[in-house]
Formats: sequence, structure tokens, C-alpha cells
Amino acid sequence: MSQYAHLSTPDPEYAALKASLQMQPDLLTMRAVGVQMRAARPAPSLPADHDYRVEDRQISVEGGEITVRCYMPTPVAGGIFPLLVWYHGGGWVAGDLDMDDSNLRIVCVERHISIVSVDYRLAPEYPFPAGANDSYTALKWAAENAETLLTSPLKGFLVGGSSAGGNLAAAMTLRARDDPFFITLPLTGQLLQYPLVCHPDAYPERYKDELLSMEQNKDAPVIGKNMIYWCIDLLNPPVTDPDFSPLLATSHAGLPPACVQVCGLDALRDEGLLYEKVLKEQGVKTKLHIYPGVPHGVDSLFPELKASKKFENDFKEAIDWMVGLSAH
Repeated sequence: MSQYAHLSTPDPEYAALKASLQMQPDLLTMRAVGVQMRAARPAPSLPADHDYRVEDRQISVEGGEITVRCYMPTPVAGGIFPLLVWYHGGGWVAGDLDMDDSNLRIVCVERHISIVSVDYRLAPEYPFPAGANDSYTALKWAAENAETLLTSPLKGFLVGGSSAGGNLAAAMTLRARDDPFFITLPLTGQLLQYPLVCHPDAYPERYKDELLSMEQNKDAPVIGKNMIYWCIDLLNPPVTDPDFSPLLATSHAGLPPACVQVCGLDALRDEGLLYEKVLKEQGVKTKLHIYPGVPHGVDSLFPELKASKKFENDFKEAIDWMVGLSAH
């Protein structure tokens, strides 16, 4: 049994909801569920319009165009801001710019940070590596267009995402570390929310005793083992490619500071825990936050829970930490 098995014991507040949400391996259903859940959720209190602005911009990618949504705080006395490039979740097959829109508006204003949210193309219509390549193109676009985004990456250049977006964010930090393009504008932080970091069929033998949550939580709420494999099959990545399995990169040295947020009742729990450990062992500054007894995506699916409120606060404080490191 995993040394982290106790983290799967349902949180009492979550258990009281008697939530039975379980995503089904059907593409149309999965894409519709997110829209339906957003519509059913109480509208959050958004910042005043004069505190920020939002623009959708089209950028060229291989074989077409994608949209990026840019959130920019209103400058005071000509001030410029740090930059966060964000990738939404959805198992590489679902999700869109509206998925995190409200939260990103709030973070933009509260943390005085410009944000570029990326509408990367989805599988199965665009299998691997289209989404990863789109994500990297958008990352470079953000660096090249820093001035129009009211940002200076030298004040902080962060990348982040949730679930599949966390997977993309982790992979992008590896690409950027090894790309001469980013020598003068290196990434300074990675925000990884319950990410997949390795294809389950490629778990390294030396770590198999630490990667037990895929079986332990195979029937977990929201997404279980079968759902994860279904999404991966639609994406169709090479199992050992670091662009999909960043845990398998030859080295993790020289990567930017990382904040990893892990849900206890999640099949991906042990991947997040292990990735933080590997980063730390290779000299990367890390922060790890664990939310016992709550499922994958708790912050967006059940925002009323205390665990979700802590999750959001930890995310915002991680931004402060990374931007603070960039200032020294």
C-alpha cells in the first residue's frame, strides 16, 4: 500500500456533499460537462472593469491559428508587470479559454500580473504533439510581445496549468531550459496543479513503489484510471517522450522554482508528489501543497469547500513567492 494511502480518506466536508461526479469516456459528454458545470456555478465577484482589461488575440501556429486570451492589470504610473502563461485542463481533449476565465481575471488584478491563457488545439482532432507545439509557440509569442502585454518577463516569467495544463507547463519548462531563445528571458517559475507527469505505462522501475495512486484511486471521483487512459489514447503520445512524460527527462537540473499542488483522492496524486521530490533532489526550489481527501479538480468543481479556498490561496501565494525570487 502506498505510504500516502491515508491521503485518499475522504475529507469530511467533501464527503458530506455526497458528490458522485464521474467523468465518462465520451468526447461530446466530456466537452459538454465543463460548460454545464460553469453555468451552474454561482458567478464569482470579479474585479472592477477599470482595474484590468482582457483581449483575445490570434497567433499563428503550425497548420493554422489559435487564440490566446490576455489579461492585463491597469498600469499605475507607467508600471509594468510580471508574466504568467497559463494552460487549461481537460485531459488534452476538452477545455477552453472560458474554463479558468473568472479565476484568471481575479488573479490578474489581485497579484498585479499579466496573464496569457492559451487555447491550444485538442485531441483527437489534433493529436500529439499539436497541443504541446501550440503551447510552446504561445510561450515564445508571450515573450516576444511582452511590451504590448504591459509586462517585463525579467520581473517574473511564470508558466502554469491544471491537470493536462499542468502536464503541458512542466513540459514547456524543459523545452525552454534547453532553447537558446530563452537564455536572456528564462522562465522563473512553474505552477503545476495536479499534473500528469509520466505515462502510466512508462513508470520507471525505481519509482514504482512510490507510484501507487493510479491503482489505489483507480475509481476515484471525477477521473479514474480508465478515464486517464482514454484521454491518453486519444492524444496518442509516445509514452517516453519528455514532452508528454516530463518525469522521464534526462535531467531536471536548472529548471525554475516549482509549486506543485496535489489532491489526495486523485489517481495522479503520487505523480505530483514524486515530481516535486525529483525536482528538489536536482536542486530546484519547490513548494508542495497537499489537499487530503479531495478529488482531482476540487478547486473548480467544488469551490465552496475549505480545501478549495486553501488551494486558491496557496496558488496566489506561490505567484508571490516566485515573483519575489525574481526580484532578488
